[in-house]
Amino acid sequence: MDMDKNSLEALKAYVTAPGSQQQAASTVRLLVTHSNLKARFMEIRLDKHMTLGAVKTKLQTHCGTSAGSMVLTLKDATGSVVLAKNMMPDDRKLGYYSPEDGCILHVEDTDPMSLAAQGWLEDVSKVEKYVMSDADYDARENTYRQFKKEKLKEDPTWTLEKEIAKRRGVPYTEKTGGEEFDDEYQAEEASHIVEGERCEVMTQEGSKRGVIRYVGRCDGLPKGYWVGVEYDEPVGKNDGQVKGTRYFTCLPKRGGFVRPSAVSVGAYPPFDEEFFSDEDEL
Repeated sequence: MDMDKNSLEALKAYVTAPGSQQQAASTVRLLVTHSNLKARFMEIRLDKHMTLGAVKTKLQTHCGTSAGSMVLTLKDATGSVVLAKNMMPDDRKLGYYSPEDGCILHVEDTDPMSLAAQGWLEDVSKVEKYVMSDADYDARENTYRQFKKEKLKEDPTWTLEKEIAKRRGVPYTEKTGGEEFDDEYQAEEASHIVEGERCEVMTQEGSKRGVIRYVGRCDGLPKGYWVGVEYDEPVGKNDGQVKGTRYFTCLPKRGGFVRPSAVSVGAYPPFDEEFFSDEDEL
């Protein structure tokens, strides 16, 4: 049957309307929560004609709990009022419980061996991380360690500071021992550094990158300001704790404290091959 002009215009307006996909009358958007997960799955679309068994099967792909181990509870939008508890049997239609947009569908996982149990789907600390051995690193080509070795062959007094000064075209002034620090040492440099920013840190052993986690003074370290960094790779000295005081928390060997002058803030992407000397990092 041919459509008249008004019908075509109405169809065009429906299809090209801004926002999300058009919702059918039998579709309901529910917020799904889970007994083992902190995450919430916003606006999962379900059809009221779906059986509870079909709903569970769809939810299984989102939360990792098998359909047979789910106990469903329907709550109002605030989560304080239970509209339906232990929804069953599986052949009953979702629409039987009259869910509305914004209601909460809570999944109780009854399987102690579930993929979602004990935080395995969210806690990245449970995942074993790759750590490269010194032997494997030495076997790689074009690394900083090899670069430093060649430079020291050419000049036994070579340091990274010398190299940086040379590349910047500025004079290099060798540091003298016995330098005294006060509480405001490098306060000006620290004032431009903000926690949460990406950064690159330079020392005598090269550069490495990460996220700034602390800016301030550190008990037990020389006076002045320090920057605590969580590195992208396990090439640090600690886990955010130094001399018995914790300033931030990260995985072992991912944390380090350096002077603000060694830190450059910016959109630095992660990279793999950075190592620091014992003299420049605490």
